[in-house]
Amino acid sequence: MPQTHQRTPHRGEGGHHPDHRHSGHQEHSDGGQAEILDLDAEVLAEHIASITAWLPLKSEPHQIVDLGCGTGAGAFALLERFPDAHVTAVDTSAGHLQLLREKACARGVEERVRTVQADLDTNHWPDLGTPDLVWASASMHHMANPDRALTSVHDLLAPDGLFAVVELAGFPRFLPAHAPESRPGLEERAHAATDSFHAEHVPHRGADWGPMLTAAGFTVEDERTVTVNIEGERSEAIGRYAFGSLQRIRGVAAPALSPEDLAALDELLDTNSPNSILRRKDLAVRTERTVWAARRA
Repeated sequence: MPQTHQRTPHRGEGGHHPDHRHSGHQEHSDGGQAEILDLDAEVLAEHIASITAWLPLKSEPHQIVDLGCGTGAGAFALLERFPDAHVTAVDTSAGHLQLLREKACARGVEERVRTVQADLDTNHWPDLGTPDLVWASASMHHMANPDRALTSVHDLLAPDGLFAVVELAGFPRFLPAHAPESRPGLEERAHAATDSFHAEHVPHRGADWGPMLTAAGFTVEDERTVTVNIEGERSEAIGRYAFGSLQRIRGVAAPALSPEDLAALDELLDTNSPNSILRRKDLAVRTERTVWAARRA
């Protein structure tokens, strides 16, 4: 079962998540990104459900907006949690929204889902109704102007409505510290090699959203961190999730890695190698997700 604990707000490492491209900032192309989002949803489904169950709602929401919805991990978790609710799913990617609609049809919930393609970094948001709940998972840190976006969410919500901001503490780790045997600690060095990129392109990753939510007029009712530690044998998808994630990290980290580290990383990503990450039996998914529950007064 997922573990939850209260946490003192701090500026953490931040999340370089295989993200939703909801805003003007586009870290990756659509190619392959949808698969990563789907794997993320599959592997972490239990933890997403634990967050939706924890939300301090005063009554069940009927209208929900999912900002930066990606391919629908949050939207479908919310639809399952709240069977009488309708979700407006917002993303800048037409491809992601098409996949979400196809999933909605396959699940028989297409009448409960509306998709809206929009760039949330613009001054004028589309009409998203008056939701009781707004959900933003791994999307707020990509906003070019998060203070303006928070104010927009505040104005959007129904009185007494709830805003749930979910952020990752960082891109998940998959390998044990001693791996790979030729270059122990490679994964941490690869993450460290992306720091300057993230500082420039994703400056709000790892932010403490509590003070920003308060400044936007919200009352932060609760904050919780969900610790994720899923052993590889629990899901065949973890190997593919690790492979896709490390591929993306390589694209950013390569210029800052030593030749030896880059060669070791490429061997992990070589599907024909006996040392491919897809063949490892010691993988796990280790990360944290923090959620801020903020109410519009």
